[in-house]
Parts: sequence; structure tokens; C-alpha cells
Amino acid sequence: MHTAKGAEAGADGGLIVARGDSAFYSQAVVAAARRAGACFSITARQNRSVQAAIATIDDNAWTPIQYPNAIWEETEQRWISDAEVAEIDFTAFTSRAKAEHVTARLIVRRVTRLQPSSEASRQGVLFDTYRYHAVFTDSPITMLQAESQHRGHAIIEQVHADLRAGALAHRPSGHFQANAAWLQCAVMAFNLTRAAGELAGGLHSKATTASLRAHLISVPARIATSGRRPTPVTFLVALKQGLQATVRGMTDFPCHP
Repeated sequence: MHTAKGAEAGADGGLIVARGDSAFYSQAVVAAARRAGACFSITARQNRSVQAAIATIDDNAWTPIQYPNAIWEETEQRWISDAEVAEIDFTAFTSRAKAEHVTARLIVRRVTRLQPSSEASRQGVLFDTYRYHAVFTDSPITMLQAESQHRGHAIIEQVHADLRAGALAHRPSGHFQANAAWLQCAVMAFNLTRAAGELAGGLHSKATTASLRAHLISVPARIATSGRRPTPVTFLVALKQGLQATVRGMTDFPCHP
């Protein structure tokens, strides 16, 4: 929040929004954001009061939206490209003292829940059921803008997960500068790997870094040696041929976003 104060002091009236997932859904975080002069946008936990508020939303209040880029639904392990969004006023943290209650906007996105394949084979869908994602925010921007902006925090979290699954799984030194150099190398390696995935196309464009390393680097990179030393020209030729063969041949493999 000190960062928010500093940004506000040097800004020319721009809007500062503190985004967070449900781990930050607390009165203390909201109060700190407001003291720092920032708005908040936090994923609301699906407790009883939030569920009760969602249940009061009228069926006609939902606005259909379609995502330019599909979103990974972690719970159901699938990509979704459309959903519905609605908004309602909501007072949070009512178990605390009245002075600490916070009234703001509850923006809710709902996605049609898929019927399990075992049930679908026996009967059709009688009525739609939904999975709900609620965002508690005091941002003054429009409902669809606020929902889209909040969703952006998941993108950087996926990048963090990819980095932690690779070079940032550990820090190699007890010295700050050495770790800073390691971080720079990790980011460059991440960007180059993502670029290779985009060039390969298909499922590779949305694969995790671990999948890209296995499919595009580890598999084709068979280094030819002479006297226990790599032969650079032979290696480059082998790498090129291996990459081409891998991209052509691997059309059906397990891949996660």
C-alpha cells in the first residue's frame, strides 16, 4: 500500500486498483487499500452471505459476454469462451463491528457447469446449472470493464506458476545480486520458450513451460559428440531436424494451459 501512496502522489489523476484473489478477501486489506487512496478488486470467498447475495440476482440481470481469448476453468479443467455477468450491491464483513462493514459492488460471473460424461451418456440436460465467480470491488468503472480488469490478475499468476515450476523453483545463492542475475536469466529463458511455443503453434501456443521444454527442447536436442565434446554444427542440424520432426509428429499430447 506504500506503493499505492507513492503512485498516487506522482500520478495525474489515474485510477489505482489493488487486485487480489480470495486469500486477500478481508476487512484489513480493504481498509488498507482505502487508506492508501486506492480502489480494491478482490475475489470474494463463496461464504453463505456471498452465496445468498448471488441467489437474489434476477435472471434478467445477467449480461452475456464472450472472451476474445478463452479462459482456463481450473475446477472443470476446460477452456471457456463465454459467460454471463451481473452486479449487485453487497455489504461485506458483517460479522465485525458495524463501523468496519464495507458496502461496495459484487460483480458476479457465471459459467454453465458441464454435466459429467457418465451422466450425459444416460440422459440429457434437464436444466442448466452454473459455477459462480464473485468480485468485491469499489472501482467506479463499468461492470464489464471491472470484471475484465480483475480477471487479468490470473494471467500474471499463471506466469508466476510457470516460473516457479522452472528456474525459480529455488534461488542459487544467498547473495541478492546473484539471485537478481538468476531472475533475469529465468525471465529471458521463459520469454524465449514462450516464443518457441507461439512459433510452433497449435497446442504449443498455450502449453505450460514444462510441456514446451519436453516437447520442443528435450526431445529434439540430441547432441552429437566427438571425443566427449559437443560438435556445434552437428548439434544445430540435429536440433533443427528434431524440432521439425517434433512439431510435425506431436499432434495429440496432454497439454495444460
